[in-house]
Amino acid sequence: MAHKITDDCTACGTCIDECPLEAISPGDIYKIDPDICSDCGTCVDACPVGAIQPE
Repeated sequence: MAHKITDDCTACGTCIDECPLEAISPGDIYKIDPDICSDCGTCVDACPVGAIQPE
């Protein structure tokens, strides 16, 4: 199961640097590609505002 980034995202860039599979794309609200995400949870731990949740 992939993770998703909620509207709470501040586009700080912390998660994109931590993703080992480069599944996260930048934008006003970052997005996780569910076809690439391995559900490792690294981004969840890295997000300072708790904007990443299991889908």
